[in-house]
Amino acid sequence: MSDLTPSVSSPQLFHPIKVVVVKPEKKHYWLYGLLFLATVFTTLVVGAGYEFNFLQGNPTFLLTDSMFGFFPIRWILAEPSRLLLGVPFAASLMLILFAHEMGHYIACRYYKVNATLPFFIPAPTLFGTMGAFIRIRSQIRSRAALFDIGIAGPIAGFVFAVAILLIALPFSRVGVQVAIPDVQLGYPLIFDLALRLIPMHNASGGVVPLQDVHLHPMAIAAWVGMFATALNLLPGGQLDGGHIVYSLGPRIHRYVSWAAIGVLVPLAVYCWAGWALWAVLLALTGMRHPAVPEYPAIEGKRRWLAIVALLMLILTFAPAPTSSASVLKIIQQNRASH
Repeated sequence: MSDLTPSVSSPQLFHPIKVVVVKPEKKHYWLYGLLFLATVFTTLVVGAGYEFNFLQGNPTFLLTDSMFGFFPIRWILAEPSRLLLGVPFAASLMLILFAHEMGHYIACRYYKVNATLPFFIPAPTLFGTMGAFIRIRSQIRSRAALFDIGIAGPIAGFVFAVAILLIALPFSRVGVQVAIPDVQLGYPLIFDLALRLIPMHNASGGVVPLQDVHLHPMAIAAWVGMFATALNLLPGGQLDGGHIVYSLGPRIHRYVSWAAIGVLVPLAVYCWAGWALWAVLLALTGMRHPAVPEYPAIEGKRRWLAIVALLMLILTFAPAPTSSASVLKIIQQNRASH
């Protein structure tokens, strides 16, 4: 009987087997739920103020009253039942944001890409939230998968925003507002098209322009959804639009990102100073993109969907989203004050 035990001087014949136990990834459902509920609350607070103004015949963004402000939490705490007034706005906005993020999430699940559930961001801002996002934790294995994951969110959010806008327009009102709103919205093309589809008339039967329509808070939520869609479709960096561009042509992604910055800068100077922030963000992150296999290339129906994404950007983009001053006006105001 031969001895199979290796001696010290002989080569190792047997290797120990290492057993690695992979622990399942913690989902932290409590965190997703907590952020979701907190965002529901902050959007309810903001929406309650909007609904109260709407029912009183005041401009939606009448914010200088000491009872309100940007985030009327004291007014809510004085009578908590007022929170119910915010349901139309909050439900509409949360549905749009949820649809956008679930579009991404479902596409990730389809391609077996590891992604988190949506993180909602509550904030005491004009709209009660800073949006939502998902985190992708594994490599995307093809340009087709990157394209589908990138475009699924904007399409889902856009469809729900359009539906809510069409539902909200008949509940809106026509009339001259006595008070001057503290914030005035700039409307994208999709609002003009919706008003042509569902025209609103004044007392004499004439069709009124969008500027004379007192929008219902649900329509304001649709506006926020359109604004979020336009921001995400900006063709640069790791925004949804940047993913679409990279999937179509990885080598042109950097140049298109710089071109997007080149458009945002003059828009910030002459239209809305907020574009300067987005130009800076794209400049800091827009040149980098996670590597995706170059082949196979995008072709067929996805190229037509890329045109759909461009049309959505055109329909939802507003050069001056709010009445905030442009960089040029801010400079002129500072010079005049001195």
